[in-house]
Amino acid sequence: MNYLQYVNIKQGTKSSRRFSQGNTSALVQRPFGFASFTLQTDSTRGPWFYHPEDHSLEGIRLTHQPSPWIGEHGAIVMQPQIETPRGNTWTRWSGIDPKAVTLEPHYMGVFLKRSRCLFELTPTEYGALVELDFERESDKYFSVLPVKGECSYQYDAENNRLYVSTDGNDLDKYDDGVLKAYFVFQFDEDTVDPEKTLIGNVKEDTSEPGTAITGENTCIHLYLKKQKVEVKLATSFISCEQALQNLKNDSTYADFAQLKEENAALWNSYLSKIEVEGDAAKMKAFYSCMYRAFLFPHKAYELDAEGKPVHFAPCDGTVKAGYRYTDNGFWDTYRTVYPFFSIVAPKECAEMLEGFIQDYKDGGWLPCWTAGDAKNCMPSTAMDIVIADAAAKGILLGELLETAFAGMERNANEKSPKAAYGREGVAEYLELNYVPCDKCRESVNLTLDAAYCDYCLAVVADILGYEDKKEKYLARAKNYKNIFDAETGFMRAKDTRGHFNPDFDPIKWGGDYTEAAAWQTTFAVQHDIEGLAELYGGREGLVKKLDDFFAAPVDYRVGGYGFEIHEMTEMAACDWGQCAISNQPSFHIPFMYAYLGETAKADRWLAKICAEGFSGEDDGYPGDEDNGTTAIWYIFTQIGLYPICPGKAEYVKTTPMVSNIKVLGKELDLQGDDVMISHQDLMAKITGKN
Repeated sequence: MNYLQYVNIKQGTKSSRRFSQGNTSALVQRPFGFASFTLQTDSTRGPWFYHPEDHSLEGIRLTHQPSPWIGEHGAIVMQPQIETPRGNTWTRWSGIDPKAVTLEPHYMGVFLKRSRCLFELTPTEYGALVELDFERESDKYFSVLPVKGECSYQYDAENNRLYVSTDGNDLDKYDDGVLKAYFVFQFDEDTVDPEKTLIGNVKEDTSEPGTAITGENTCIHLYLKKQKVEVKLATSFISCEQALQNLKNDSTYADFAQLKEENAALWNSYLSKIEVEGDAAKMKAFYSCMYRAFLFPHKAYELDAEGKPVHFAPCDGTVKAGYRYTDNGFWDTYRTVYPFFSIVAPKECAEMLEGFIQDYKDGGWLPCWTAGDAKNCMPSTAMDIVIADAAAKGILLGELLETAFAGMERNANEKSPKAAYGREGVAEYLELNYVPCDKCRESVNLTLDAAYCDYCLAVVADILGYEDKKEKYLARAKNYKNIFDAETGFMRAKDTRGHFNPDFDPIKWGGDYTEAAAWQTTFAVQHDIEGLAELYGGREGLVKKLDDFFAAPVDYRVGGYGFEIHEMTEMAACDWGQCAISNQPSFHIPFMYAYLGETAKADRWLAKICAEGFSGEDDGYPGDEDNGTTAIWYIFTQIGLYPICPGKAEYVKTTPMVSNIKVLGKELDLQGDDVMISHQDLMAKITGKN
């Protein structure tokens, strides 16, 4: 079956800063590809530079943006123009018909009305093949334009080749390496006229003859001799020479049609890893989410002339051997993405883990949020959970696991000198067995996350045979109990004297909590649900607390933020009590019902949330999608399976919402009285091997 017919890559793009319905980008790329392409329709909205209803186009953007909240790195823009080419976004934009634009995982086709040019693109691993078809006989240009930062352009007439570089990025510069991106554009012979080529300044909107320019706000307009033009593009984080090597490695196709067909087949091979049946709307939602599942993380390694992986290391600005991956926030993705990969893409998952651990080898710390370089964004060291989950499932073993464990222990016991690494409040946590609110913001989340990550250290210590360390971290994994307030029934912040923060309201967001209030955060004890139940007097007490959670009014106070953040707005737009599926802290909570033996209650709420919050349309998510996290939450929910505690090789079962489910070509039958299924038993059902 051609599953591409059900994919809407614009799913979630109908979003804004104040109301996310995905906050996604419509990315044309290969699965986990090095380079992504999308449309830049209106850059006045900043990171929200594409909207599916816009009638304008400022150019086709090569992007690495993992989220509008994180920003961009290594981006440039391409645009065909005629007559007098312009550089400024206000003067160069062209009208388009948004309903006539074709955006698919493997192909982009957009007709620019102003230049009367059809722009087509199909991706390669490190770039793309572009075709331009101009209708008018006129002066024709292929413009390459900056997004930000200093750019360099040099046209090599002898080899019909344009070299470009940029250091533009929105990233926090914590390390010593200057993250740059390099590009090579290869044209056929007698396509570009260097004598009529122009260089310019986009801010001043000026141009003059030339084939080389360097500086901020610079651009180049290559004069084209032909009506139909083919452009081969490759990128690199290492050098223009490596970009040329990547172009050589990518050039295995005969023509545009063949490459497009190969890309379609590649995407279908990933989309068909899970086969389901449902009505048209259900299929569109499911396979649009499947597309999103395989976009991130992005490869950040390249293959040298001998075919060996190498990468630019931002920690010191050198080129090192080995794999590397980027553009991922583990506080989000640990919950669904890597457990999903452990089932349907274990080989790719193993390579990703090797790449993330490479960051520790390179610079001494495991990544928390990586977007080209380290990013100080979300709290805690959820990479610990990703490692434990892969180790528990046999994906990460041996010497590499030993190295990863060393990085996990550093997270758990040492304060990082840089905010982008390590656990905030680790010194206080080691002293008090909780993170105090008079020393750290979001102290409740920091404490709960630390306890969960300590459990994950115990999991890895057990696998490696470190019995003493296993017991040490298992004891620390109980530290969540130190901030439980039996009187109110919530996790509450404590100060260094052991006093609960008196300024408490369970619907007050921020302050002591991360993108949530006490209601959503209190259940963040995935690693010890039994222990959490004991705090409520047993399983019945915890079920009652869940009942109260879903029955509570949809209400909030801005709290420590001092203003409304979009997650509050999105929670209040839904009728799910205090369950804010608009953000990750609530993801596991409906499944706790099933874990506690109340599958009917889980099914009821999951069906309601999926029906009211998800679709395959441009507004298809109830909140930020976050690098596959929310898309895969939907996929798991639809097939009746959920990794309620990554780090444990098991899944909780619910009632599927689609039929005739096949995983990796094998029928998935999860019938039975058991609430849980182990990863080993699940894979045995899928592969037929014990």
